[in-house]
Amino acid sequence: MTMTQTRRQFLAMTALAGAAGLGRAPRAFAAEPPPETTTIRLSKFLAICFAPQYVCEELLRDEGFTDVRYGNISMQEQNDGSMLGRGLIDFGSNLTPGHILAIDAGAPITIVSPVHGGCYELFAHGNIRSIGDLRGKSVGGVAVKGLISLLTAWVGIDPEKDLTVVEDPAAKPLEQFVQGKLDAYLGFPPEPQELRARKVSGHVVVNSSVDRPWSQYFCCMLAGNREFVRKHPIATKRALRAILKAADFCVTDPVAAAQRMVDRGFTARYDYALQTLKEVPYNKWRQFDPEDTIRFYALRLRDAGMIKSPPNKLIAEAADWRFFNELKRELKV
Repeated sequence: MTMTQTRRQFLAMTALAGAAGLGRAPRAFAAEPPPETTTIRLSKFLAICFAPQYVCEELLRDEGFTDVRYGNISMQEQNDGSMLGRGLIDFGSNLTPGHILAIDAGAPITIVSPVHGGCYELFAHGNIRSIGDLRGKSVGGVAVKGLISLLTAWVGIDPEKDLTVVEDPAAKPLEQFVQGKLDAYLGFPPEPQELRARKVSGHVVVNSSVDRPWSQYFCCMLAGNREFVRKHPIATKRALRAILKAADFCVTDPVAAAQRMVDRGFTARYDYALQTLKEVPYNKWRQFDPEDTIRFYALRLRDAGMIKSPPNKLIAEAADWRFFNELKRELKV
């Protein structure tokens, strides 16, 4: 390890301590019992918008977790929630519609908290100016079929009949879009940042961080293995506290947070990470109601025939806001 790397890591750790209160346990949780388990396993996926769970390791250790692990997740496992459902990981972030689809299909997971506001962007070539213009077109993206089906069904497009979706990573859908072989691309960080950096011809049709109605709801949420959440309520609250503090860290010091993601191997490009942290609204977790988000997406998924469960059933059986509500009061700015 070079002196430069060592200094960068030290500065990132110092910034995390200062921004999120590392090492200074407030009375609210200093008196809490220790976590029921000292091991915690988090998901690691291609999307770097899940930054709070990637930069929270020191905060987790401060909460009493001595063994912090990250498990790589494939596109299929991210879509169906299988690793989380089988207990191979304890917590993982995903698109809200992704969690809902997995729960409706029987995955034993519990949504416990929002993570951030909009992160995905829909890019297009030619005269595609709205989602409605995608009829008869081809759309690419990694792990996007559920989301693009929801978006297009909302405007009356049958995603099975009127749309060609290319989401297999082996097909390299991003490169196909760059080469003009696909009409549109639905990207998650760092893909929008890469497309802009490469000055790819095209334009943004939907930016979920600013365009309504998508910008008014949580894009991604955190879920836990249902059995873990039930058996380990103290560990769940402590883990969630660390991740929410890490979300604040992403807002207050994106430079240090981006460097930390690179140093820990979550992404190779510091510039893409920094741009992501500056663009994605990580401060929204204090502002929106997570139940509204689940209700919004569940209604649209049900209207599109993609799930059977009504929103109220999903909220009652597969969401637990106890820890989030307590921490929202505790972590007031």
